[in-house]
Amino acid sequence: MTTTTQNPVRVAALYKFTPLDGHEALCAPLAAFCCGRGIKGTLLLAHEGINGTVAGSEEAIAALMCHLEAIEGLAGLEVKYSSAAEMPFHRMKVRLKREIVTMGVEDIDPAASAGTYVAPADWNALISDADTLVIDTRNAYEVSLGTFQGAVDPRTTSFREFPAWVEQHRGELEGRKVAMFCTGGIRCEKATAYVKSLGLKNVFHLKGGILKYLEDVPAEESLWQGECFVFDERVSVSHGLAEGEAELCRACRHPLTVGDRLSPKYAIGVSCPHCFETRSDADRERYAERHRQVELAQARGAKRHIGS
Repeated sequence: MTTTTQNPVRVAALYKFTPLDGHEALCAPLAAFCCGRGIKGTLLLAHEGINGTVAGSEEAIAALMCHLEAIEGLAGLEVKYSSAAEMPFHRMKVRLKREIVTMGVEDIDPAASAGTYVAPADWNALISDADTLVIDTRNAYEVSLGTFQGAVDPRTTSFREFPAWVEQHRGELEGRKVAMFCTGGIRCEKATAYVKSLGLKNVFHLKGGILKYLEDVPAEESLWQGECFVFDERVSVSHGLAEGEAELCRACRHPLTVGDRLSPKYAIGVSCPHCFETRSDADRERYAERHRQVELAQARGAKRHIGS
């Protein structure tokens, strides 16, 4: 990805749990509003609220935030801003969903029963307490790039697996302070509401998620280790929300560290240590041809291929 810093793109990660009556009627107008201003990314709408990440010019994103805040129920959105050297999304999508972050458990209401917010400035003290069990609520491929010192990795492949993990480890959570975190705050907010529904009391979550922590807490005071995976073409960010060094394997979409890319099993666009053993030679030949076509298109000055 280019490293130019002229006119960087404004990226906004946003969400709010709120009863969003009539959310279906918001879909088409929101899509038109964003597309008319060159905004790209994804917004998810459900009865329980809104979630998404979008990118555009500073003026366009500011206009969108004002537009969203004016919608009944959406005032006070949780928003984290960062920048990208170039547009990190290929298109604009506004989608209707049953849940804005899919857990698959009925009657969980984070707007009414989430755990206690902990500001980034107070997070280090909480997770350094020996009585605190720190849980990373993200999926394993995200955790592979970085996490908080001493955090438990449930090794889930989707958020739907998280309730089952909690049930299996409930005895380890009882009687402890339970501190949860995720990328932008939405998953851990819903996770705390679920854990509280089981009767646990001392449940906390990082306000604004890892993104807000990396923005607010100086690197020299940080307990974060590695980089934070983000769901766009930047792949990861680090302290100060600077773009990280991670890249995606274009064969399996797993994020790759610098060390991963030094592996003999890594071939750009073809394979990586995470997928080498599960893909066939025929698969790799197909990926190699796709990568050659991408390179040819780039040499001709064509726009970046989706998935390239």
